[in-house]
Amino acid sequence: MKTLKTLLPFVAILLLYSCHYLDDYTGGPISVPPQLVLEENTQYELPFEVLTTTTEGVEIRNGGYGSGATAHPTKKGEFYAITDRGPNTDFLDGKKFPVASYTPRIGLFAVTAEGNIILKKEILLKDPHGNPISGIPNPEGKGATGEIPYDIDGNQLPFDDFGLDAEGIVALHDGTFWISDEYGPHIVHYSEDGIELERISPIGINEGNRGRKIPAVFGKRRPNRGMEGLGITPDESTLVGIMQSTMYNPVRIRTDLTRILFFDLQTGTTKQFLYRQEDANLSNSEIVGLSNTEFLVIERDGKFSGSGPVQKHIYKIDVSNATDVSAANDNEEFGLLINEKTLEESSWEELEAAGIQPVSKVLVTDLVNKTGYPHDKLEGIWLIDNHTLGCINDDDFAVTDEDDNGIIEQKILPGTTPTIDASSLYMIKANF
Repeated sequence: MKTLKTLLPFVAILLLYSCHYLDDYTGGPISVPPQLVLEENTQYELPFEVLTTTTEGVEIRNGGYGSGATAHPTKKGEFYAITDRGPNTDFLDGKKFPVASYTPRIGLFAVTAEGNIILKKEILLKDPHGNPISGIPNPEGKGATGEIPYDIDGNQLPFDDFGLDAEGIVALHDGTFWISDEYGPHIVHYSEDGIELERISPIGINEGNRGRKIPAVFGKRRPNRGMEGLGITPDESTLVGIMQSTMYNPVRIRTDLTRILFFDLQTGTTKQFLYRQEDANLSNSEIVGLSNTEFLVIERDGKFSGSGPVQKHIYKIDVSNATDVSAANDNEEFGLLINEKTLEESSWEELEAAGIQPVSKVLVTDLVNKTGYPHDKLEGIWLIDNHTLGCINDDDFAVTDEDDNGIIEQKILPGTTPTIDASSLYMIKANF
């Protein structure tokens, strides 16, 4: 009996801890820490619904979650994932949007005790007046990329001042979100209900009346390769955005140099650092803060496994000894110049001679070697704990346009058995 009395306090503690995950006190679905129920290196599909089916029988799914991901700041079994601008294909001098009214959105997902991924909530993104936005490109002067929008029949669509091609997401403890995109590129602050609070851009747009902006050089981003990843330092003081690929600064240049932006949320001051990719034309798809100086970065190609050498890498980077390459004048169109050349025009040898060092980087994990990763677009990292990642792909709403002719096709994974690509979670153990 004495032994039982001794154990009772510990049993009570265990029961109390367990109840936190057995009941969320709202009558909603149960969520648990993924480490308790998910198998490592295993595919778990995110739920979806069919938006519409084309006359050719192609399913357009919603779906689409995986352009970016972030941990719920307080609930360990839950995470947020974001869609991009919606289903689209290349067409003429722009993009065809088969569901032109689609609104980019945030999904709140949970892992259940049974090891399933469930969608608990959708948050549609809205303009400052509370009206749902679209993923249609911005007009000139508002963040235009030069892409002309068309509907499914090939008719030109009107531009959207508040349109967003969302790619990176941060969830704060106050319930609000910061999102980066590929148009402006914009960094936009949204309320917990998805209403725009502030929009910051390199072209002087500032919805929110705070007069803050991104350095003008970021306006040189390539169409569809803008600020692909967005993270935040653990103290929530500084947003950290990473450009997907080399910017066209001043012309169409494709090298292995990309930029990282630090944006102090209190002061609006910025810093810039250089990141050196393993090869030209790769994509940096996500950045996640580990400390105020260390981050995880996705660096990938756009290939499916089995189509030759494939890269789906996650690196740990450190900016401690990297050079801040901010221009003396933040409004300078081309940014810092070296020997009258932009940084994108300069070789790494020239940059080193000028005393410029990129961030240091070390490989954390190779998802193809670890999991056989079948998807083309690794785009989201969810930091589960200090040694565990949730990795999510973008399934492009299950559609593609392989011939760049505007004809919508089903996005099928390579293999002997035809399988429609689906946004999926993989739990990965790694040392970082």
